[in-house]
Amino acid sequence: MSMFEMGARPDAAEAELTGMIETTTEGRLGVITLNRPEAINALSGEMIAAISQTLQRWRSDEAVRAVLFEGRGERGFCAGGDVRAARELVLAGRPADADAYFSAEYAMNALIAGYEKPIVALTHGVVMGGGVGIAGHARFRFTSMQSRFAMPEAAIGFVVDTGVNAILAKAPEHRALAFLMSGQTVGPADALALGLADCTVQPQAMEAIKTELVAASEAGDIETTIVALMQSEGVEAGEPEFCEAADALALVFEEATAGQVVHAALGSGTEERLGATLAARSPTSLEAILQSHRAARRARDVGQVLAIDFALACYLVRQPDFAEGVRAVLVDKDQRPRWSPADFGGVRVEAIRELVAATTMPAVTGQIA
Repeated sequence: MSMFEMGARPDAAEAELTGMIETTTEGRLGVITLNRPEAINALSGEMIAAISQTLQRWRSDEAVRAVLFEGRGERGFCAGGDVRAARELVLAGRPADADAYFSAEYAMNALIAGYEKPIVALTHGVVMGGGVGIAGHARFRFTSMQSRFAMPEAAIGFVVDTGVNAILAKAPEHRALAFLMSGQTVGPADALALGLADCTVQPQAMEAIKTELVAASEAGDIETTIVALMQSEGVEAGEPEFCEAADALALVFEEATAGQVVHAALGSGTEERLGATLAARSPTSLEAILQSHRAARRARDVGQVLAIDFALACYLVRQPDFAEGVRAVLVDKDQRPRWSPADFGGVRVEAIRELVAATTMPAVTGQIA
């Protein structure tokens, strides 16, 4: 058993303290609503604790047959983890507290990925970072035609995390790496092609789908109803334009290091925009993302992928690019990060490689404290 397979066990009172998570039981459907719309439902530590505690309680509750995730607010389902708060902890000389935040988040992801009862995600608008970490691991994933997916960690000096590599390991490697390393936002057609969602529906269908799920939770075989809803409510999402653009660079993403990938992309003579986007990202982040994704394709389970994520998260929050990237994108919003190192020649490739290799060893076991 990996260190993330047991899931977090926060105190029940802690979960009840936050109004940023609403939990209800409708029929025999447990509903978890992310309720921080002013921040596009970015996940605070309290929200993560509340979700984990609720899922643990519903595991053994015979009154709950299935679980539904949804997000309140028009702007989106979830913008990701609260990396601004993590940055403040690091700047205050408390990186271990940032580690604890990510540890709890990844335990929640593992809990969702291995949940015994069906979990359904209804996503809309912004679905990024930790939002993909919640919805992507659900067993059934509906998304709106207006949804926008991204893993933007390379733009903030961090690593793609929350076990998303385990999901994208099923997609062609060049498509997955183009998405992860560029951090570009994609629409529902590309989300389907990448395996981040199962079904695209019209926005106005969401409430009716939820109503049908509530009725099915009381009537019997909810999974049969979910599949039928995907068939009846699903609509064509269009062409996966990002994935098709990535196909033109398939050979580029076979390079051994991130620096070689970016150099090959810039010199490819095609898809110059994607190459330029890669060149603007944190060199250290790109190397960590490349190596962690390839390791995920060899990993034995989601728990091991999350263990790799945690090791790299602890490493990267202590590097200058994390504080600088979050500053440039989310704090000052000048979009002009000053990466250190500024080029691939200074990236500690072997240190990242050794960290990933050590994490994938069978000895990495146990339970989060």
